[in-house]
Amino acid sequence: MADLAEMEPTTLEQEEPGGDLWTLNFGPQHPATHTTLRLVLELDGERVIACTPHIGYLHSGFEKLGEHLNYNQYVVVTDRMNYISPMANNIAWHHACEVLFGIEITPRCKVLRTIIAELARIQDHLLCVGTAALDLGAFTAFLYGFAEREEINDIFEDICGARFTTSYTRVGGVMQDMPDGWAGKVKAFCKKLPRTMDEVVALLNRNRIFVERTKGVGQINTEDAINWGLTGPLARASGVRRDLRKDEPYLCYADNWDGNGSSAVSFKVPVSTGGDVYSRYLVRLEEMRQSLAIIDQLIDDIPSGSVNVLAGDKQTLPDKNEIYFSIEGLIHHFEQVMTNRGHTPPMGEAYGANETANGELGFYLASDGENCAYRARCRPPSFINYQCFPGLVVGHQISDVVAILGSLNVIAAELDR
Repeated sequence: MADLAEMEPTTLEQEEPGGDLWTLNFGPQHPATHTTLRLVLELDGERVIACTPHIGYLHSGFEKLGEHLNYNQYVVVTDRMNYISPMANNIAWHHACEVLFGIEITPRCKVLRTIIAELARIQDHLLCVGTAALDLGAFTAFLYGFAEREEINDIFEDICGARFTTSYTRVGGVMQDMPDGWAGKVKAFCKKLPRTMDEVVALLNRNRIFVERTKGVGQINTEDAINWGLTGPLARASGVRRDLRKDEPYLCYADNWDGNGSSAVSFKVPVSTGGDVYSRYLVRLEEMRQSLAIIDQLIDDIPSGSVNVLAGDKQTLPDKNEIYFSIEGLIHHFEQVMTNRGHTPPMGEAYGANETANGELGFYLASDGENCAYRARCRPPSFINYQCFPGLVVGHQISDVVAILGSLNVIAAELDR
């Protein structure tokens, strides 16, 4: 674990409410990328004495849809959960499905998914850091982050044909293998990103306005972070040393991921004890550097072979070449997609979780042996992390509410399900 510099705790002076009490509706509107959030703030002057959050207005029914779409169809819904890093959602969903099915994906698929998961983490953190700075008036840092994020969108478009709603993974594999030259584009991006991050650090870390509006603001201590069930950068910025990639390893984070005794990728988990907005910013910055280190270890040594599990067990989709050029492949595809014969896991239940940009994204699936889940439930990190927000803002000024909200990186599509 990598410890970041500790932040000196700041104690807010709690005063008895005076006579100038009023209620302010913060939203509903689009505060940066956080979507249609609404906060009802009770104020004493400009000091917040109570906060009632409304979790969203999307009414999307994500979990119920998981009980009406089969295990491959549902991937299009995961794109719309955390729409800032949809690839990570795709991987997490099919990771849970493969636990339920008892499927072990191929080494090539594990490497591709690991690289893509880390690119999605960087993609999410770039926008979070950029918009959190933008919320406080630092427009230039946002432009630096957003430009690099667009390059990741280009990389994802090359491999799956979509920039936003990717829907890339499948049960037992992925939609298609990487195209020629794709690894080179990833390497070129990873080589230039550190310079951009250094520019952001130069713009923000010694900016007096940014530092004074983030240090000591919205603090969470280690005990409270554990009691709230917080995960991801929000928890690690408060001293919680937990990362599923280390504690419950999967893909290339686990030893023997290729079946030949290969060691897990090496990386550090940044941890701070400051627990404030500034600490969360520092943790996300360092996590991006560690993601680059993971990609660097894998990108030059991607195993050969298939990206999909062999379809002989009729549980995975056949290769496109089989569909186009053989009657057996076409019939197999028809049975999987158009009938109830395919994708029928054993009766039982499973839980699979990945460490995404905001923390633990997990799916619980219960199967009755049919091609759709009998029950599908999601543990979205934003939903869990957001519950501490009303307590964090009490005692702060209205302007601090914006800083704290940006540091949580709340994605409303994960809230209102």
